[in-house]
Amino acid sequence: MDDLQGVLDAAVADGDAPFLVGMVGSKAGLRWQGAAGEAASGVAAAPDTVLRIFSMTKAIGSLAAMMLIDRGALAFDTPVEEVLPEFSEVRVLEGWDGDVPRLRKPLRAATVRHLATHCSGLEYEIWNPGVAEWLQRTGNPPILSGLKQGLFYPMMFDPGERWGYGIGIDWLGRVVEAVSGRRIDAFLRAELFDPLGMADTDVEVRDHMAPRLAQLRLRGEDGAFRPFELAPPPAPEVYGMGHCLYSTAPDYMRFLRMLLNRGALDGVRVLSEGAVASMLENHIGALRVTPMVSVNPVASADVDLFPGAEKTHSFGFLRVEEDVQGMRRAGAQGWAGLLNTHFWFDPAADLAGLIMTQALPFADPRFMAAYARFERAACAG
Repeated sequence: MDDLQGVLDAAVADGDAPFLVGMVGSKAGLRWQGAAGEAASGVAAAPDTVLRIFSMTKAIGSLAAMMLIDRGALAFDTPVEEVLPEFSEVRVLEGWDGDVPRLRKPLRAATVRHLATHCSGLEYEIWNPGVAEWLQRTGNPPILSGLKQGLFYPMMFDPGERWGYGIGIDWLGRVVEAVSGRRIDAFLRAELFDPLGMADTDVEVRDHMAPRLAQLRLRGEDGAFRPFELAPPPAPEVYGMGHCLYSTAPDYMRFLRMLLNRGALDGVRVLSEGAVASMLENHIGALRVTPMVSVNPVASADVDLFPGAEKTHSFGFLRVEEDVQGMRRAGAQGWAGLLNTHFWFDPAADLAGLIMTQALPFADPRFMAAYARFERAACAG
């Protein structure tokens, strides 16, 4: 693992990222950690730098639902509207009659599994121009508003028809709340964060976290990074399990190591071994994860992870169905957050990794090249 610090240092020096935090672990513990650059003006990045992890929240929200499935309180194929009657208001957008959206009832009911695997029909406006147009024309608040009404995007396809990345796990968090009888932040604190010792993971920036919070930067047209403001809304009406968490590399590594250890860490079990095995299976059958074409280049570049490799989706993660040469093995899982916080875990190799910054656009090709170098170095070690 000697090359890992060099990868981070070179990436920051070359302007591939404003700063980087990296970490590699296994079932037994940490194998390497490091950082490079300044997380904020005059403040060096460190392994415990606090980050807005955005869509890395999704894995945690999915695991919360998996805990209820493990206890028999929920099932993969439970229709969402059986738990949340208001979900029956969600319709498929077919087009427009003048300024009036043409909506219809979906051909089949969306299930808990559809929400967790991005097969519910609900897609983000960053990657689906039809959703962006719908938000603009209707004035409906976006998901990052933190308003309950922000959940009510239309479906862009019938549930189960294809994979399309979106807000399904925000609805899944509401399912967890309804079934458990607790607000999602209280559920996560009691059932996951406290048991696993994840004291720096929360829906708000607590006092002990604030001095370590990193600054966000945006790459301009000239290639330079400048300060930029974007964060989950504080004290929202709804904590969205698609985006709402703050965390650190050490905390998230504990979450990943728990999965490598099949549901337990340091003698504390949060999920049965059978539930972990079931969670990590391919849950979309013959469907495949497809490239995400950006309609908002300030927020995201196009996203095509491991081009040519077969990619499916487990109950919460992107899953590769074949070895990626020099990198992860078949069955490995991972995902990322909008501000370029990336993770993977590979049960076959007993390896988990994180490479994280706070920069836009997402999947910036220069950052992604550094990410590939980091993962190759970790796997070679």
